[in-house]
Amino acid sequence: MKQFMKLMLTGTVVCVMASVSHGASSNNRSLTVVELFTSQGCSSCPPANSNLIKLNKREDVLTLSFAVTYWDYLGWKDLFGKQEFTDRQIAYEAPLHQSGPFTPQMVVNGTKTVVGNNLAELTELLSTASRLTGPSITLGHSRAEIGRGDVPRSAADVWLIRYDPNVVNVPIARGENAGSTLPHTHVVHALKPLGQWDGSPATFDFPKAPDGLRTAILIQEQQGGPILAAATD
Repeated sequence: MKQFMKLMLTGTVVCVMASVSHGASSNNRSLTVVELFTSQGCSSCPPANSNLIKLNKREDVLTLSFAVTYWDYLGWKDLFGKQEFTDRQIAYEAPLHQSGPFTPQMVVNGTKTVVGNNLAELTELLSTASRLTGPSITLGHSRAEIGRGDVPRSAADVWLIRYDPNVVNVPIARGENAGSTLPHTHVVHALKPLGQWDGSPATFDFPKAPDGLRTAILIQEQQGGPILAAATD
């Protein structure tokens, strides 16, 4: 591959890209947010998808699967891939001291990263993850109410996420995973900024989720910083 290469990272093969210029519910601030950046065009990603499915058994973990687009050139266009998901992963590069995005990558609470197909390392990371200490979030069908709290910087971003809570099996016809059927769970379909939170109580309105999708709200320091609070319906 020209700009792309496979590297051995902590004993695990990963795909690497060179750096490029319901009713209302309240959040549980002990939630741990695990974001998987994956691609149907990456041969190292299926085990990470399976690991995410295993994590879904934990009520204290919110898992989100973001399909990136930079492996589409290998012959299979990821059915769930969107540029904004790739952009989110790239935003983590500087804070996490990375030279470029890779798959499969898991990011925990916006502060720690691990190769997604390394279950032992992931389990260890989750056991030591710090609790989220941000504001309360009361989440309804079309509104999020955020309580008062401290903001490390001048403001934090408020993200609206729509995801499919089911396990979805996708047959792959071309590319590195040709002939395989890949399982996915908590696939993110939409990632939208709702605005900013400055530490004062705030309310954000948004459309009701499409049928079959659930809603999550993340409050996060800007430019790929730590996640302060999370809630899902």
